[in-house]
Amino acid sequence: MHHKLTRRLTAPTAAAALIAAVIAIQAPSSAKAAVPDTIPLQVTNNSGRGDAVYVYTIGTLLSTGQQGWADANGTFHAWPAGGNPPTPAPDASIAGPAAGRSKTIRIPKFSGRIYFSYGQKLVFKLTTGGLVQPAVQNPSDPNHDILFNWSEYTLNDSGLWLNSTQVDMFSAPYAVGVKGADGNTATTGHLKSGGYNGVLNDLRGKPGGWAGLIQTRSDGTVLRALAPGHGLESGALPASVMDDYVNRVWQKYASSTLTVTPFGDHPDTKYYGKVAGGVMNFTDGSGNVVTTFQKPDADSVFGCHKLLDAPNDRVRGPISRTLCAGFNRSTLLVDPNQPDTSSANFYQDTVTNQYARAIHAQMADGKAYAFAFDDVGNHESLVHDGSPQQADLTLDPSN
Repeated sequence: MHHKLTRRLTAPTAAAALIAAVIAIQAPSSAKAAVPDTIPLQVTNNSGRGDAVYVYTIGTLLSTGQQGWADANGTFHAWPAGGNPPTPAPDASIAGPAAGRSKTIRIPKFSGRIYFSYGQKLVFKLTTGGLVQPAVQNPSDPNHDILFNWSEYTLNDSGLWLNSTQVDMFSAPYAVGVKGADGNTATTGHLKSGGYNGVLNDLRGKPGGWAGLIQTRSDGTVLRALAPGHGLESGALPASVMDDYVNRVWQKYASSTLTVTPFGDHPDTKYYGKVAGGVMNFTDGSGNVVTTFQKPDADSVFGCHKLLDAPNDRVRGPISRTLCAGFNRSTLLVDPNQPDTSSANFYQDTVTNQYARAIHAQMADGKAYAFAFDDVGNHESLVHDGSPQQADLTLDPSN
């Protein structure tokens, strides 16, 4: 849903690229007149915080491919040229609503993000290659000590796709919604009562480095829990954190077959995985090898990249995203037919993505984007409408 501006955006871009691919497939040409150039976004502040709120709409203008930002009226502003070292970006902030209030702005046909921050404006800079977005896994990032979060969205001629995401971090809670032409609003992203602290306490109680994902400001404020891929980078999680599970998967499918049916609407398209010589080879129904996977490490699993790269094609990408979901949810040993789309089997192994498990357990509707391909089996926190009348962003309390 947004351009890969720096390496730090690899994981969310993977999820976004998938949504973009789905959008392209679903795009009916007759819808063009139905979606205006901008739609209202109502921001409601139910956080209970007294801090000032700042809102940003940042992304790629779909009509031109330009990167930039939108003001409160939805008017697009292209970023000026950046520098090396990076130069400060123009102030794209919009004053958000006070606690207990709502404010309506407009958002344009973007593929991008809606950021919000508490107490301080975010620091955005521009390089010669474009915008540098916050990278909180970097302790020296100027936004490290700011409480903030973001939603991802695409608004195009076919409608609105709006999600809540924890692909990079779990932080200041919020929910997203869209009101359709029928007047009904679909909503996702709300935590259960006590769910914010529930996730944090769950991670604190897990041995092996999971508590090290939590970052706290010097005044004691919990800022976020980093996604486990970033925890590997920072050293909070050991590089071997998934090895035991991966080794067991490789052992199992050396003597049995993993069947992947990647497209729910094409149940006859199946691929068959078998480990030989240390690699998992996938064959089609005729026995031809269509793609091969090296044994993945934890970084490949958590990021759904590197050894589990998922190109936007019809073979390797769909198989890889299915594998990635199976590794994160630890369903590959209990079900040789993937994807396993029923959450009953998810996160049951002692070796699993404990971050994703904790977040899903505390979501009111069970849905989240806790890793890039959390949409396998439709477990992602996404709302969509082909004729959106209004988008909603609700800032929730951190309790």
